[in-house]
Formats: sequence, C-alpha cells, structure tokens
Amino acid sequence: MRVFFVCLALIFAAPVFAQDSGSTSEAQSGLSAIFGSTTDMADITVTVENGVATLTGDVPNAEIAETAVEIAQSREGIVYVQDQLDRALVGENNVADALGDLRKDFKEIQGALPIIALAILAFLFMWWLGGVVSRRKAFWRKIAPNPFLAELLSQTVRVLFIVGGLIIALNFLGAQAFIATILGGAGVVGIALGFAVRDTLENYLASIMLSLRQPFRAGDHVLIGDREGKVMRLTSRATILMTMDGNHLRIPNSTVFKAVILNYTTNSDRRFNFSLGVDAADDPVAAMKTGLDAMRAHEFVKDSPEPSASISEVGDSNIVINFYGWVDQTTASFGKARSLSIRSVKDALEEQGFSLPEPIYRVKLDNIAGTQLDLKTGKSAKPVSKRKASELDMDTAPDTAIDEKVDAELKAAGETNLLDETKPTE
Repeated sequence: MRVFFVCLALIFAAPVFAQDSGSTSEAQSGLSAIFGSTTDMADITVTVENGVATLTGDVPNAEIAETAVEIAQSREGIVYVQDQLDRALVGENNVADALGDLRKDFKEIQGALPIIALAILAFLFMWWLGGVVSRRKAFWRKIAPNPFLAELLSQTVRVLFIVGGLIIALNFLGAQAFIATILGGAGVVGIALGFAVRDTLENYLASIMLSLRQPFRAGDHVLIGDREGKVMRLTSRATILMTMDGNHLRIPNSTVFKAVILNYTTNSDRRFNFSLGVDAADDPVAAMKTGLDAMRAHEFVKDSPEPSASISEVGDSNIVINFYGWVDQTTASFGKARSLSIRSVKDALEEQGFSLPEPIYRVKLDNIAGTQLDLKTGKSAKPVSKRKASELDMDTAPDTAIDEKVDAELKAAGETNLLDETKPTE
C-alpha cells in the first residue's frame, strides 16, 4: 500500500520537475546567448541550477561585470546570481577601448577646431577692443574730469570687455553651464576676497572720496591727526606730505579720510598767542596796555582784527596775562612774528617797571672756610644791554624753503596727482 502512494506521488510530481528543469535550461541558454552576442561579455560562462545563476570567466572591467550581473538578475527563473567573474585591470580589450576612445575624442576635437579657433579669436578681439577703449584718456576725462575716476572707469570697462569676450567664447563652445558655474564661483570668491583685502578696498574707496572732495591743495600747510607738513600730492594709495624738517611722509588715504584735518593755508590770517606773568603787586590793566602797544608797533601785527589781551590766572605771586595777535601768513612768518612779539612785550614791560616773576630759591650755606670771602669778592655778571626798538624788527618774511622743495618735487615727480587746482575745496 505504501509503495502505491509513493508511485502516485512520483507520477504527479514528474511534470513539475520537468517544468523547473525546462525553465532552468531556458534561462541558462538565454543568458549564454545574450552574453555571446556581445564583445565585452563573450567570455562569460553561465551555469543555472535551482534558480541560482553562476557567472564565471573574464571581463575587461568592473563596470561590465556589474552589467552582466544585472542582466542575469533580470531573467525569469533566476533567484540569485553568484558573481565569480575575473575582472582584468589591463587587457587587450581595455587597451583597445582606450585607443578607441582616444581616436573618437581626437576626431571630435578635429571637427570642433573651427569653433575653437572662432572662440579664441572672439576672446582676443574683445580683449584688444577693451584695451583700445580704455586707452582713450581724453574721452574718459570728458566723462569724469577727475583723473582718478577716469582711470577707474577705463579699467572697469576694460575688465568688462574681457569678461564679455570670455562669455562669448564659452557660448561658441556650448559651455553655458560652465559659465553659470564660473559666475557663481566668482561671487563666492568675491566675498572671500572682500574680507581678505578689506583694508585695501577701504583705502581705495577713501582715495576716490578724497579725489572728489579735494580737502586741500598741493602746497597747503596741514595737520592731519598728529602729522604736520606741506601737501605734495594725493595718489591712489596715499597722501604725501613734506614735513617741516624736509622729510617725505606717506599717509594711507584711509587714515587721511577718517582723520581730523587742520589746514593752516586755507585762511591766510592766523592768530598767535602767548602768556607772560607780572608781579601780583603790579597793575595788570596797565601791563596789558603796555604789551598791546608794543605789539601794535610791529608792522606784521594786523590792525584788523586788532591785538587783544586777557588775564588768564592769578597766582600767589604773579598774574598771568594772555596776549593775542593776528598776522597775514602770505607776508609774515607765523613763528617769527610770534617770537618777536613775545620779546618786544617782555622788554616793554620791563622798561615800564613791571616785574616779571622769577623762581625764588632758598639756599642754605654751611660754615665752610673761605665761603664768606668768596661771596664777598665774587664778581657779579655784567647786565645784558637792552636792544633798541629798531633792532626788534627783524626779517619776518615767510619761510619759503619748504615751499620751494615742494614745488621742485611736484615738477620732478611723474606720479599722477589727484589734487585739482580748478576744483573747490571743502
């Protein structure tokens, strides 16, 4: 009875086994046919058993091996694929493919040579045209009378021509996507460079503003912050001064733009002042009148505005008086005028009997042999003779030594001066 059931089961299962065997052989033959019809996979051997496909043989590279595995997995009746392919790093097929790719690329480049030549010519033409336009100095000076702005505009236009030529050339080559990449990268690079050269850009912008504002002229006597001198020139990077000692001083324009500028030349009239003390017992009003009369006696002291005086301090033993006077710097030296005024007022006060306070020292002498004798026989120094009033009027003409040096430097220097004498100063 048991034998009967076993035979019955074999009879019913026989068609199923036959069907599985048929599908397996069909999948194997199908894959072998597919691989054999290609040049890259012709050496692949396929074995299919119970839905498992085993691939063996040599393939030129890993990419072809992956393709063979994908093809095997897509076949009906294949449950799993065993990849036992040998991938050759260098082989005849690889060399042949590489040579074929090189020949193909060479033919493509050879065919594109006219377009490449046209793109290069377009770029070079735009570069040349930008240089021609930027070198028309007279044209740019008409648009921007300021030489610095004219130079800036001409160079900007030249750069725009170059960038335009590059874009045209890339368009000829069909590299529009590359253009977008370049422009995007240029924006990022521009931001990074902006932070990196912030000080340089600040100095450059300050040069533009100073050339527009014209805060001083060449030859002006200025005090910029704590730096004093005569202005020589304003360049695109720095303001150059000649100090009162005759030395060159270069101040970055960013510093000049932010600094407090005191111009002694803009207004020719300049006031000087000095202080003198008289004894506390003297009449300060009479002392002021005497000093003012002495100042008015000088031709270099202006009558309008007239000189003046005021009491600034009353101490324990003296009264401090401030004297003020005006001079025209085009006809008199400020320093010489002040110096002579101090001397004349001092002499006038002493001649009128006013006492100028002197330091008082208390000296204690020990009983040393010969001390009294030395003090008694010691000769006093001869009094200094008073100079006549006519001798007080020394040469007070302005000192032109620095001005002559500045003029010589301006004539000899070839560097562009952004200071324009025709423009008003602020």
